[in-house]
Amino acid sequence: MKVIDLIRNSGKTTFSFEILPPLKGNSIEKVYNVIDKLREFDSRYINITSHHSEYVYKTMPDGNLRKFNIRKRPGSVAIAAAIQNKYGITAVPHIICKGFTKDETEYALIDLNFLGVYDLLLLRGDVKTIEASRLPADECHEHACDLQRQVNDFNRGVALDGSSFDKPAVPFSYGVAGYPEKHEEAPNMDSDIFYLKEKVNNGADYIVTQMFFDNAKYYAFVDRCRKEGITVPIIPGIKPVVFRNQLTVLPKIFRSEIPEAFAQELRKCRTDEAAKQVGIEWCIRQCRDLIAHGVPSLHFYSLMASDSIRQVAKEIY
Repeated sequence: MKVIDLIRNSGKTTFSFEILPPLKGNSIEKVYNVIDKLREFDSRYINITSHHSEYVYKTMPDGNLRKFNIRKRPGSVAIAAAIQNKYGITAVPHIICKGFTKDETEYALIDLNFLGVYDLLLLRGDVKTIEASRLPADECHEHACDLQRQVNDFNRGVALDGSSFDKPAVPFSYGVAGYPEKHEEAPNMDSDIFYLKEKVNNGADYIVTQMFFDNAKYYAFVDRCRKEGITVPIIPGIKPVVFRNQLTVLPKIFRSEIPEAFAQELRKCRTDEAAKQVGIEWCIRQCRDLIAHGVPSLHFYSLMASDSIRQVAKEIY
């Protein structure tokens, strides 16, 4: 069943989470360990992040520079198929623009269709690592809207080169990202909402938000979207704080503001364990409030936080 159907047919706030493919040299068991830890809470779908390669340049003995790929991970296509086959849970691989060519995207869609993985999250991807933007502009998509058009064409049986093929028996369904506190590159919130609405009009079935720690910002974002005619489900993205340094790291990286009441409690912590407990307690309050407001689903970002998510889920599900 598609994610949008799972959400609409649930009758309650569903539980889902996102996993990061392990680095090279690690087995699928690292992924399974996270899933096994959280599956008791009836996760309706599991997202798999996708990352372009990251490179460094090293000086060789002869004085020349050589490029090395330092962040190799298995593809989200393979992991999505493995999850669906092992657990029977809908898998949602991320498909991103940056660091991947249009041709690589088409191969991913062909593989996913063949493997019976029909749900996607379409994203532009991170451009902070310079190498990802060095691909020729005509070989990769610039924005998520461009990526949507390729997926929509594939659903209609139109290949990247314009040729026709038998359209998939089950078309891809997909979600897109939203930013309650504005995307860092958007000039203003009006512009951000304008492009979000365009993505919905292009066929997005739902929106998953960037992590936030102040529910008021999420509610204001949803109200703003509704006033602009965006009617699809808007799923809150949640992450428990687990380290003391995340008080400054998370706002810097994700542009997610930490409310002063939460920040005050984190500043009192002298150990990461203390900060982790404060993060769990704040997250539980966040989630209970969101459920009371009838959100369609809670989507947890599990990187380095699966133990905390399990404790939160035990309290709210």
